[in-house]
Amino acid sequence: MTSFKDNSLGKRDARICKRISFLFPDGCSELQSCPHSRALVFSLQCSLNMLEGDTGCSIWPSSLFLSELILSRPELFSNKSCFEIGSGVGLVGLCIAHVKASKVILSDGDLSTLANMKFNLELNHLNVEADLSQRDKDPSMVKCLYLPWESASESQLQDIMPDVVLGADVIYDPVCMPHLVRVLAILLNQMDLGFCRQRPSCKDLSPNIKNENGEHDHKDAIDRSNGRCKAIYNDGRNCLSKEAPLAYIACVIRNIETFNYFLSLGEQANLDIVDLTNSLKPVNLLCYMQSYNQASVRLLRITCNNIQ
Repeated sequence: MTSFKDNSLGKRDARICKRISFLFPDGCSELQSCPHSRALVFSLQCSLNMLEGDTGCSIWPSSLFLSELILSRPELFSNKSCFEIGSGVGLVGLCIAHVKASKVILSDGDLSTLANMKFNLELNHLNVEADLSQRDKDPSMVKCLYLPWESASESQLQDIMPDVVLGADVIYDPVCMPHLVRVLAILLNQMDLGFCRQRPSCKDLSPNIKNENGEHDHKDAIDRSNGRCKAIYNDGRNCLSKEAPLAYIACVIRNIETFNYFLSLGEQANLDIVDLTNSLKPVNLLCYMQSYNQASVRLLRITCNNIQ
């Protein structure tokens, strides 16, 4: 990792440009995310004043972990609509774009952080679109949204319709936890037309649509055989399925009370939170980075448990 300072912005807003190199070890050449050189390098403008409140412009351990996960398991994100909450410097978004997600939408609730994020995306040769309504014009373009959790409306969140929600080091402030959980609950309960609206009590295959006579129509149903809600669509010719959205949240537990508060709020919101730390470990692509300890990060998978 190399860096250089930019002091032209003044002491408080001083920036440093860091180059993060993901080094793919032997045996990773078959990964879709692995370049021919086996080194993937991103340049990121970051803050020098993390302790003065400029946390959104800093590189946190969980964002490094989530980036490694994306590059290690590209099949979980490729060809899927991915939305990140609290995107910070944009590193996770760069990795999502690299593995060719069908849609990349990044967000942050701080305007200066959002501006820095856009700078970093363009620094790494990505196009930035701030207007979500333009999403269909260029599916390869990265969208950046100003999204404070406390003021995000339900309609605004429902318009995003992600397959995968991501978040790195977003579990830190107990004041923000109710807003974070509300945002996750709305994003993960994106039940559009023909999609699953059943409670967890439904069996392996349950109807979710009634016909005009008020009878259940089994052409469109829900498959819960793998523990996750999946909508089954049948148009008379093909049977298509789509899994309900899920979230991957990476976090370092700095305050156990705040973490437990998040878990409690998640349970109240009928979110199913599973710790995947030991079962979904990314390849160590940052072995040279002595300040980063992959083992310090927890990985949570979150789904909506009360789909109605």
